[in-house]
Amino acid sequence: MIKKFGLGLLALGGVALGGCSSEIGRLPTDSDVGCMRKQMAGPMFLSFPLAANTCARMTNNGFVLTEKNAKPVPLNLKGAPDLQKMADDHGYSYTR
Repeated sequence: MIKKFGLGLLALGGVALGGCSSEIGRLPTDSDVGCMRKQMAGPMFLSFPLAANTCARMTNNGFVLTEKNAKPVPLNLKGAPDLQKMADDHGYSYTR
């Protein structure tokens, strides 16, 4: 009984800590700017296009059944002129 509880607690802790990892991708509470900065920082150091694709939201909100008609939502890069310049350089649409 105690052994199962300990393993369950260990698994729960691993999931909780993994949620803070940049390898997870975009979390529901992340802003576009926050997600981009997290993805472009260490340990991943993703390029702008890879970070933008990781952080992109879709018009179907990730619902699998409507995936066929989903379109990317422009990144909201308000207050991040450095990211806006990179978006211009790489041809990504964004809002200011």
